[in-house]
Amino acid sequence: MGERIVNALTIDVEDYFQVSALAPHFPRAEWEQVPCRVERNVNLILQLLDDHDARATFFVLGWVAERYPQLVRLIVAQGHEIASHGYEHERASAQPRDRFLADIVLAKAVLEDIGGESVAGYRAPSFSIGKANLWAHDCIAEAGYAYSSSVYPVQHDHYGMPDAPRFPYRLESGLLEVPVTTMRWMGRNWPAGGGGFFRLLPYAVSRWQIAKVNRDDARAAIFYFHPWEIDPEQPRVSRASMKTRFRHYVNLERTEGRLRCLLRDFAWGRADRVFADL
Repeated sequence: MGERIVNALTIDVEDYFQVSALAPHFPRAEWEQVPCRVERNVNLILQLLDDHDARATFFVLGWVAERYPQLVRLIVAQGHEIASHGYEHERASAQPRDRFLADIVLAKAVLEDIGGESVAGYRAPSFSIGKANLWAHDCIAEAGYAYSSSVYPVQHDHYGMPDAPRFPYRLESGLLEVPVTTMRWMGRNWPAGGGGFFRLLPYAVSRWQIAKVNRDDARAAIFYFHPWEIDPEQPRVSRASMKTRFRHYVNLERTEGRLRCLLRDFAWGRADRVFADL
């Protein structure tokens, strides 16, 4: 039997009130007045990873890093990778080129100053790089990042580029794009990389999908989740639409247990090391 494939585990470090779907209810100017829960949740994730001797990549929001610098340093001290999730958590597709570039340059500088290590990776909020703003990849390269994980090759109402390559590919700028994992089945790409689908569907589905990618494609998967997804006690936004509330709150109470199963069933490492040969 061959050696088990090491997959890339990634965490998008943002708080519950910074989620794009809840943006209408938490104006950016009011973030300072909203109770934060990100520190508590990231500490729990770090303990989960330590329990299973796993390493991960944390795509940290610059806004969070400035307010919780000790959290960034703790992530680094425990052997995980610090990467960038931008500074303001504004979709790449909602910004003009110059503002997007300024945001990701600032985030990289903040994270490197606090963490004391070079930041190689970037992930756009809500996987917001698609056919209409492919210029964003050039900005990411210009800002000094070595890789991006900002494309999800699926059809979705908020994001997605279903015709994009399913596995890491090099752009003309030299930037490596590492798409979130999909499974090819019945002629289309199916989400297999975590997020809301991991909470919505039974854990056995995610286990089957990742195992299939490892076995049939002989490729490492890249999986993601958010700290707020393991926090069923977070404040509820009752005025959000029914669709938004369902997507955000479904099965929060089950996510931690499912993550324990995921960490047990597969080998996990940092994105920069899993894809280092590329």
